[in-house]
Formats: sequence, structure tokens, C-alpha cells
Amino acid sequence: MRKVRFCLRGRVWQGQSAAVTGRAEMVATDSPAAFDAAVARAAATLREDGLVVLPTETVYGLAGNACSSEAVEQIFTVKGRPTGNPVIAHVDGLAMARECVAAWPEAAARLARAFWPGPLTLVLLRSEVIADEVTAGGKTVAVRWPSHPLMRAVISACGFPLAAPSANRSGQLSPTCAEHAAAQLGEAVEVIVDGGQANVGIESTVVDVTGPKAQVLRPGMISAEVLAAALPGVAVVAAGATEGVLRSPGMLERHYAPTARLLVRRWRDEEDLEAQVAVFRAAAAYTFVIAHTNIPPGTRWGGVSVIPRDAEAYARALYAELHRCDAEGAELIVVEAVPEGDEWAGVADRLARAGA
Repeated sequence: MRKVRFCLRGRVWQGQSAAVTGRAEMVATDSPAAFDAAVARAAATLREDGLVVLPTETVYGLAGNACSSEAVEQIFTVKGRPTGNPVIAHVDGLAMARECVAAWPEAAARLARAFWPGPLTLVLLRSEVIADEVTAGGKTVAVRWPSHPLMRAVISACGFPLAAPSANRSGQLSPTCAEHAAAQLGEAVEVIVDGGQANVGIESTVVDVTGPKAQVLRPGMISAEVLAAALPGVAVVAAGATEGVLRSPGMLERHYAPTARLLVRRWRDEEDLEAQVAVFRAAAAYTFVIAHTNIPPGTRWGGVSVIPRDAEAYARALYAELHRCDAEGAELIVVEAVPEGDEWAGVADRLARAGA
């Protein structure tokens, strides 16, 4: 009998153990001495225009010097990322953020005070400090001050911003632990720093503050409603259809996708679920279900995972569950549609792009 799996993940910053996966050196951070050694090892590699996989509070990133065209070009090559898809410049502090941009409007100052360091990315007019490849040749740059202590320490030790898109192959699932990153990029990078499970679990909210309105280019766990509260008198709107040069990552129609086909559905009971899945002709043994409310028995399917009906807990667990389904041979993943509402917008966006 197959078991129903309940996903209750907590906050973990510590790494596990040092190992070598493929060519990459897996570096632990599970003691103060190991943490300091990991920072030194990562910073030394980045100063030489090498690439390092680093943890952030959102997902793991593939990091390189955001001021070096050579380093950023390597990021695009390793990921197989389209050159027209910009990446985020990660900073440690307001002073470094302001060096990356040509203007710092009041809306940026308010949002930075309210949410930095944290899972919020601001799109602003770029300065010449940032390599052209970071912005996909555009006039704006996406900047974030992450809260993860390891990422902050590495940026501080380097003294320059880090371009750090998710540490995966382009379009595939973002990694929320070092093992996920190693499975996709273990033979393509020098160093993977294990900083534990990502605490947010999905990518940052991205807001363009270059105009009179604050435009949400990519929803995340900081909702539009919460953003609006920090910007009295400023309209917060969702971005319209994508035209011309992309201003932010995460705007492609298909993204964040598992290897298996993903469906987002609502169902009344298991019979209804079976009827909806039958049309796709996937064997039950290779069909995995991720639910939060209408939980089918675990005997009919290849696996059933239950994620709490709480937006933050759901986001924290989602990618790990999709990675697990892929690893266990899923051909079809059926995800119960999440509730409507502003707090669920980031999760709903990721599921929609994964299933496109």
C-alpha cells in the first residue's frame, strides 16, 4: 500500500555534509568555521569570474559577478538560458543597490525600507556598473537585497553585486536545496554551497518602479495588497502583456516546470479526479497527486502528497514536492488548484507557468 505523504517543512539554514557531486565541490555551512570557510571559498571563485551555486531565502541561485560580462555569459551558457531573459543583480545593502541604478525614486526607497533584505526585487533604471548581459540589453536592471545570511556574507566579501538566477537548467524547476542544484548543474559548476532548505520556496516578487505606477512584473510571496500598503498614493498594478525587451525574469509563458507533465485541477472526489485524468492516458502508477484539501487515498496513484492549505507553507514545500515526483518517475503530476486571493498569487503564477 502506498502512503500519503504530508509536507510540513520548517526553517533550516544549516548545511548537511561536504561531498563532491560530479565536478562540483559541495561545501557545508553547518558550523561557524564551516560557514566562514564557505564564504571564503565562494568569494575567491567569484572574484576569478567563476560560478558558484549559493542559497538564498527564495531558491538556490547560480551566481557570478554582475559587473563582468564574461561571468554573466557563463551563467547563460550553463543554464541554457535565452539571452533575452534578464537576471537579477543581488546586493548587500542600500549603498550597493544604488550603485547599480541610475535613479532611486521615492517608491524604491519606501519598498526597500519595508521589505529589504527579503524576497522583493525592484526594477530600476540601470547604471553602467552592471554588465549588459544582466539586463538583456535593456535600460532597466532588477535588483534584490536577499536576507539569507550566507548569500549576504558572500556578496559583502566580494564587494560587488552577484547575478544569480535560479541554479537550474533554463525553464526547469528551481532548486530549493543543494541536492536539487547538484542534480541539474553538478557537473557544470565548481562549487555548490549547502545552506539548507530555502525558507520562502518560490522566486521573489518583482516590482517595476520606474514609472508613476508600481507594476508587479512577477508575483511572489509579498502580495500586491501588502505592497500597496507600503506605497500610499501610488497605484500597484499587474503588468500587461510582455512586449519588447523583458524587464524581469519569470515572464516567459512556460517556466519553473518539472520533467513530468503538470496539470492543475479541482475535483470533488477521487472518482471525479480519475475521470479528469483518464483523458491523458497516463498509467496510475506514474500519476502523482499533490493536494491540500480534497485528498484522495494513497492506494490508487503513484504517490499522493499533502501540502498545508497555507500560502507560505505551500510555497515552501511546492518545488521540493515537484522535484520528488520527477525523481520517483512521475509521468503526470496533478496539482489541486490553490485558493483564490492575493496571498496565493505567486504560487498560482508558478503553477500556471509550470503547466503551460
